[in-house]
Amino acid sequence: MNEEIKKDLEENAKEYYKNALEAEVRGEYNTSVTLFFKTISSLCDLFIVVKKGIMPSNHSERFRILETNFYEIYVLMDKAFPVYQESYKIKLEKSSSEKLKNDAKKLFELLDIKV
Repeated sequence: MNEEIKKDLEENAKEYYKNALEAEVRGEYNTSVTLFFKTISSLCDLFIVVKKGIMPSNHSERFRILETNFYEIYVLMDKAFPVYQESYKIKLEKSSSEKLKNDAKKLFELLDIKV
């Protein structure tokens, strides 16, 4: 079961990331931020599944597990979340997209996943 979950999370993260990059090239920064955040969320879940053997059921549980067990990743996610939330309210700029893209890259590297 865990292997299938890991595979799905990795494939989802790669799909979100690819589409985020394409949206960023088109200048669709709200879309790219949303997709980079989904990438980060999937990678955080994958990290938790790999390290703890459990799958968070929602954002709150993910944050709690990260804060308690993997503080460095929690800080990354905690800083990314408000940027993602802004995508609902305002028109975002390239700098917001680049910040979340860099966070996603860090997590891909941490998990030794090539993109």
